Amino acid sequence: MAERRWDDYAVGRAGAIEHLGALDLVYTGLIEDHRHAMTTTDDLDLVTQDMLIEHLRQLELFQWFVRAHLESAGGSLSTAGAATEGQAAGQAAEGARDEP
Repeated sequence: MAERRWDDYAVGRAGAIEHLGALDLVYTGLIEDHRHAMTTTDDLDLVTQDMLIEHLRQLELFQWFVRAHLESAGGSLSTAGAATEGQAAGQAAEGARDEP
């Protein structure tokens, strides 16, 4: 826990769209951390790197599923620019209200 750069999940009781917004931000952080770990294993341990690549594939797939609920018909992401899970949750809720 001391090595990660992100805190525990911060959104408590909320609607599904708020949780999806927060999870999008969580997935972004996990994916960035995995990409960093993957590049550091480039010369050290190719087996570990291969496992990280598979984890990345799954994380990116899950984020794609989450983002399918957060994108507008025009393709803009409601959580774009959010810096915290709370902000992402609020933006997702606002984006859902704005969609027809």
